[in-house]
Amino acid sequence: MKKSTTVLGLVLLFAAFSAFGQKEEKTKKGFSMGGVPVIAYDSDTGFKYGALAEFYDYGDGTIYPKYKHKWYVEWSQTTKGSGIMMLTYDSEYLIPKIRVIAEAAYFTEQTLDFYGFNGFESAFKPELALVGDPAYFTRVFYKHDRRQLRLKADFQGDILGRKLRWLGGVTYLTNNIGSVDIDKLNKGVDAGDENFLPSLTTNPTLFDNYVAAGIIPADQADGGNHTLLKAGLVFDTRDNEPNPQTGIWTEAMLVAAPSFMSNTPYSFGRAALIHRQYFTIFKEKLSFAYRLDLQAKVFGDIPFYMLPVLYNSKEVGTGLGGSKNLRGVLRNRVVGDGMFYSNWELRWKVFKTVIFNQNFYLGANAFADAGMVIDKYEPFNSAVTLPTTGTKESLHGTYGAGIRLVLNQNFIIALDYGFALNKADGTSGMYIGLNYLF
Repeated sequence: MKKSTTVLGLVLLFAAFSAFGQKEEKTKKGFSMGGVPVIAYDSDTGFKYGALAEFYDYGDGTIYPKYKHKWYVEWSQTTKGSGIMMLTYDSEYLIPKIRVIAEAAYFTEQTLDFYGFNGFESAFKPELALVGDPAYFTRVFYKHDRRQLRLKADFQGDILGRKLRWLGGVTYLTNNIGSVDIDKLNKGVDAGDENFLPSLTTNPTLFDNYVAAGIIPADQADGGNHTLLKAGLVFDTRDNEPNPQTGIWTEAMLVAAPSFMSNTPYSFGRAALIHRQYFTIFKEKLSFAYRLDLQAKVFGDIPFYMLPVLYNSKEVGTGLGGSKNLRGVLRNRVVGDGMFYSNWELRWKVFKTVIFNQNFYLGANAFADAGMVIDKYEPFNSAVTLPTTGTKESLHGTYGAGIRLVLNQNFIIALDYGFALNKADGTSGMYIGLNYLF
């Protein structure tokens, strides 16, 4: 599978840094925005195009680099039907003394990654999806289709000032699951082309095999809708949210999905405990940060399509593996009822300047990530046997480096490149997005 990704904003900002010398940072007032076009190509999803932007209201500037209101907007599509439409809002001023984080998003995934369950206990054989390999079966062997609507409203309020806060919220998720739409992916591809996909009747995917074997129950194969209720505590002493130099950010929460608020018979709950800590090595130059994250099932039966969902106070996250946690490991490679992961980063502010009355800095980071399944997923039907490699689950590790291009301390263009330590997790991955990881 060939992939290439370009973000025009990276090139423009690099040119800007080269043209201007280092200058003292200025306080920002009023509205500010940053945005980049999104341009990418993937042989399964096609040409990707769109844009993303963040808008900030700094008020009279007395709280800078904090903001009064923040909006994030993203729209992207691909020529073969995958896409993102997202709007988020973050403010401590909409409701006095209450932080509001709201989101409305719709995702289409023509080829969502699916590698089975329990990490290394599920086999990954890249040759099955590698066009031209003698063992090639279908390049979408480790994929399935998903369409997801996500509506979220989270709230935080002070208990002991800003340091200790309560949190509560509700998220509504729809998950429409199915096999890969072969006809759509074959559109415009000649039958004799090596990228032409055979019928799933003759070359079924791993997802199709799991459904046929009953490993994925019939009443989960098409997905389901769930309402998630969140409650917990946040302890936060960070000096600066976008890129802290000192402080602790720890969260403990319970997320419950009762069956009476779902169109499925499944009720389940997960507890999340996340600890992050930040250390200054050289003031305003070099810092060290780490994150420890435990996601544990506490009751019920979690449908397979909800297993990769990770929880924290700001977002409903993606599965373990990929850009948000294990950089370099295949997305959703590490999936189970309970998971643990950690991230360790050195962050360097290489260069700071002011360009057209806007504050910029260039950052670089080196990182190591690790994670594993700590509570294995078991088939719902006890008569069904889950195929395994005979290898016990253990830590999935990665290492890598990245750069950050930052506007007014808050709009952060991020590029990371990570390498997997074990070939059973893939080889490497490049990720272009926004913000520091944590």
